[in-house]
Amino acid sequence: MAADSAAPVNPKLRLPGASYAGGSLEVEYKWLLSEQPLGAKPPLLVFLHEGLGSLGIWRSFPQQVCNALGCAGLVYSREGYGWSGAQQVASQWPAHFLNHQAEVVLPALLQALGIELEQQPVVLVGHSDGASIALIAAANMPALAGVAALAPHTFVEAQTTNAIAQAAQLYQQAPHAGLRQALSKHHANADITFGCWSQVWLSEAFLHWDIRPLLSHMICPCVVVQGLADPYGGNGHAESVRSAAPQTSLIYFEQCGHEPHKERAAEVVRAVGDLLAKL
Repeated sequence: MAADSAAPVNPKLRLPGASYAGGSLEVEYKWLLSEQPLGAKPPLLVFLHEGLGSLGIWRSFPQQVCNALGCAGLVYSREGYGWSGAQQVASQWPAHFLNHQAEVVLPALLQALGIELEQQPVVLVGHSDGASIALIAAANMPALAGVAALAPHTFVEAQTTNAIAQAAQLYQQAPHAGLRQALSKHHANADITFGCWSQVWLSEAFLHWDIRPLLSHMICPCVVVQGLADPYGGNGHAESVRSAAPQTSLIYFEQCGHEPHKERAAEVVRAVGDLLAKL
């Protein structure tokens, strides 16, 4: 499928001085302000999207959180997503792609945007793959103020890979071309994004990906939100976070799938608010 020709909602920006591994950081991003008056140093919520997400696929949720809690926000599309650059998209992604985003790309992005963790409270709000990135980042960046992890992955289980394999099969079938069309509205090339993401998750190398040993290094407050009807992961991921980091609060939603921020938005906003109250 040819790359979608639609213009991005927010133009990507080459960030001066943001380089690593011989490449320059190029992302589409958007700053959010609250409708409420902001204090001198309001918490900054950094939103990290899911495995097939982007800035646009978050839709109105980040702004809803900022408005409700009086926070500033930053939303961006990772490399290979939305209209961001394609640093890792030309070939198959490495098995450590989530760790790379957390340990290398996110710090470079924060630095390039002038965000200093010691100067204002920064809270990561991540969904699915983005939640995993948030947890890895918190384990490596002790100055982070908090993490809200929505349906995170902390290891690879058959339930997840089976669901992704099924999604990959459906993606290739003509009757389900609607998924391609939907993703093409938010990604420069949905086929490449979907293909790279699904291939790495289903690769033999990724079977051993496991961030549970890292989680004991996370010292900031954390809340994990998990739907009990999530086809992409069981409760073991949430439980592993609290086992390693006892300061973690767990929230389970019955009759809720993989997108609690869409299915139970108001309750997720309250959960983030309760997290901020602990800062």
